[in-house]
Amino acid sequence: MPETLLFVGGARPLSFSLDMAAEALAQAAARGLRVHVTNTADVLAATEDVVGKASETSTVDILKPGESAAWAKAQDEHFDAVYALQELAQVAVAETAEAVGAPGNPPEAVHRVRTKDACREALAAAGFPQPTVRLCADEAAAEAFLGEYAGPWIVKPRDAMGSTGVSLVTKAAQLPAAIALLPDAKPFLVEQFVEGPEFSVEGVFLGGEPKILAVTAKEKVPPPFFVETGHVLPAPLPDTRRLEIEEQVAGALKTLGLRVGGFHVELWLTADGVVLGEVHGRFGGDWIHRMLAHAIPGLELYGLVFDDMLGRPVTGVSLTPSRGAAVRYLTPPPGRLAAVEGWDEVLAHPAVLHAELGVEPGDEIAPLQRSGDRVGLIVVGAETPEAASALAADLVDSVKFVTESGPDRLPGLWALR
Repeated sequence: MPETLLFVGGARPLSFSLDMAAEALAQAAARGLRVHVTNTADVLAATEDVVGKASETSTVDILKPGESAAWAKAQDEHFDAVYALQELAQVAVAETAEAVGAPGNPPEAVHRVRTKDACREALAAAGFPQPTVRLCADEAAAEAFLGEYAGPWIVKPRDAMGSTGVSLVTKAAQLPAAIALLPDAKPFLVEQFVEGPEFSVEGVFLGGEPKILAVTAKEKVPPPFFVETGHVLPAPLPDTRRLEIEEQVAGALKTLGLRVGGFHVELWLTADGVVLGEVHGRFGGDWIHRMLAHAIPGLELYGLVFDDMLGRPVTGVSLTPSRGAAVRYLTPPPGRLAAVEGWDEVLAHPAVLHAELGVEPGDEIAPLQRSGDRVGLIVVGAETPEAASALAADLVDSVKFVTESGPDRLPGLWALR
């Protein structure tokens, strides 16, 4: 009887999520695993490729507390491993793994890292430098926080993704506009702004211990918004700074109680050292999985997780980057698109690992305020991270976006940087 992987949530109907799921399913199949995928009926219908590669699918609301765990316990089949790619499915995975006796992270640890202020408080209590943060119910509470702590400040949702609703505030008069950007009327966070270049750390737990695969350098648009426009992996850093980052991240993950699966930890390098940002008990998005696979030849990212969960030996591949990769996003100024020039040449370039364009003539390009406003991306691989970064920038520069002219428009030809 083959071992069974319960793949909670499968994939979202987004290109990078579908690509990650395809790789996870292929690596599960190579290990002889039977895969059972769960999600709501509408998501399963929208992700036919994932459904078609699964051994079985079931309709389960993965976002309802306790529903996945109750469903899994009621099944006749035994689930040897429980896994999810999606951020919002991590609580369900932890609860379900505990319910069926499979390896997993403690549910309380996942709840902690999914609640941004609780995660900050736990890290601060353990001695890790953290920006001061407060959960605010309304503008008055936020204004009181601004009066107590030096700025600038960040206003952001308590539990959201993709830079949605995140903005910089330098004075109290800007609070109403910042609060209006939040995705809902729930209590929100205000925290002190941290100055310094941003990075993320990608890794996997093996035998309960965090194994760091790479540090990724980030590029973002200037404040007031913080949308990511590029990544370089591995980050070109002196060994002393890289080791400092790795030590802090490994210590934080142990402090928070995570022990199974992948991780993606954000941080800043400040004048005083590493300041940890958000912690995620899953692999990073933004095509980091493709970058890792190029930088570490032979890496099977999801296979590592499955082997670890099933107690299989992890051997035969180096887990240290020997090449470089980069992604850059296409972020033209707003306007109605008339034409795109140079895209076919990008697709034909031999170093391009993946490229996609999400707009076509006639579409309205929105102002860049969140990740969903980016209109495309180019992922490249090279022998070094510096070469990959330079090539990605050159390819982005080669794409021209021509905007329509009209009574309220100026004709434009935009090269991207």
